[in-house]
Amino acid sequence: MKFTVSSTALFSHLQAISRVINSKNSLPILDCFLLELRDGTLFMTASDNETTLSTSIEVNEADSDGRFAVSSKTLLEALKEISEQPLHFSINSDNLEITVQYMNGKYSLMGQRADDYPATKMPSESADGLSMEAGTLLKSINRCIFATADDELRPVMNGIYFDIAADSITLVASDGHKLVRNQHFDGRPHEKSAFILPKKPATLLKNLLPKEEGDIQISFDSRNASFITENYLMVCRLIEGRYPNYNSVIPQNNPHQATIDRISLISALRRVSVFSSQASSLIKLRLMENTINISAQDIDFSTSAEETVICQYDGTPMSIGFKSNFLIDILNNMTGTNVIIELADPSRAGVIVPEEQDENEDLLMLLMPMMLND
Repeated sequence: MKFTVSSTALFSHLQAISRVINSKNSLPILDCFLLELRDGTLFMTASDNETTLSTSIEVNEADSDGRFAVSSKTLLEALKEISEQPLHFSINSDNLEITVQYMNGKYSLMGQRADDYPATKMPSESADGLSMEAGTLLKSINRCIFATADDELRPVMNGIYFDIAADSITLVASDGHKLVRNQHFDGRPHEKSAFILPKKPATLLKNLLPKEEGDIQISFDSRNASFITENYLMVCRLIEGRYPNYNSVIPQNNPHQATIDRISLISALRRVSVFSSQASSLIKLRLMENTINISAQDIDFSTSAEETVICQYDGTPMSIGFKSNFLIDILNNMTGTNVIIELADPSRAGVIVPEEQDENEDLLMLLMPMMLND
């Protein structure tokens, strides 16, 4: 089996799918790429047995179809140092010896039997399906993924929940301290359904989608989901279980509302949080007329700081405590100039929303408070 392929095109596609490969795999064959030549197209696959990522490129001078597996680390390291030029692959089908010839030299390496590579578990034919615009899906994943948990006891919290209603798609993530709800109204009719996408495939999509355009086709059943983009196919195992009722933890009718410049608030929080207790990272927000007083102290080291930031607020004065790094994370994952902080009382979660929502979207983030000593 022989074929010729562009070195940079091959390297960029292999590098993209290599992110799915674990540093330690249960099956040795999963350290490899699966390469399959079919009708002048080279199909490349990488997998960790839970998530599989595939892509393809056109090749030249292909003389026959065939498939083989090859060490991902060896191939990537070898291709990384080659400038743009044609690579001539020759694979001996009897002993799977692979020869790669390029302008000034050649590589020889051994392949492995493709039959040992695990088959991709696609969703069933009766699977639910929907499509999302690539930019919309990317933006939603970016906003949610930081709020996912790493909780072995509650695995459903370790992913992004896709809640699909007749007129909207809502992505939700929460670790029990912070929660993100990103609702998108795309004007397309959907069947009511839901699934939980694990963090690893969500991170892979986050890396792939910036270069993708058009609609992403999503299919899913109770166990597996597939995401088809212009250049890639990702199939992953879903998290099984029932996601908590996220709407029930969002406080309604919050009487205390402050509108504040997002960047100014982040800067003040970063400065003041340096002086907070390393154990708790507690910062105190004191809302007064048109100002927020941000303060922190570390009793063990006798350090403290406070700063006042101008805002729009005309309610009664109140104080609430938050973990500073969680609040900074939330503000960093929002866009826009101003945010609105909605509070009910110091013991209930604070709701943070952008002052101006993006078109056809409703973004809400929530942060649980910390107990203040005073």
